[in-house]
Parts: sequence; structure tokens; C-alpha cells
Amino acid sequence: MRADRLITIVQLLQSRGKISSKELAQTLEVSERTIFRDMEALSFSGIPSAE
Repeated sequence: MRADRLITIVQLLQSRGKISSKELAQTLEVSERTIFRDMEALSFSGIPSAE
């Protein structure tokens, strides 16, 4: 489910700091493109990306 994946992404970023899209994709068993879409959705919802 997408909502679960978005929450997991936020938790992973909070716990690990920087993490590559490739590593996120492998961890969550989705494509990198899906990770890019999810990160865009998080950004639109007001959650800033780590830079």
C-alpha cells in the first residue's frame, strides 16, 4: 500500500539520514521510479527532502 510505503520512507530517512533511491527501492521492493514518485508526493505534502 502506498501510504505504508510513504511512512516507511520517512522513517528510514529519519533513522538513517541520507539513503540512495536505489537502496530505498531495494529495501521496499519497488522500482527507483516509484521511489521518485513517492518522494515527489512527500515533497508536495510538505515534508522536505534531506539535502
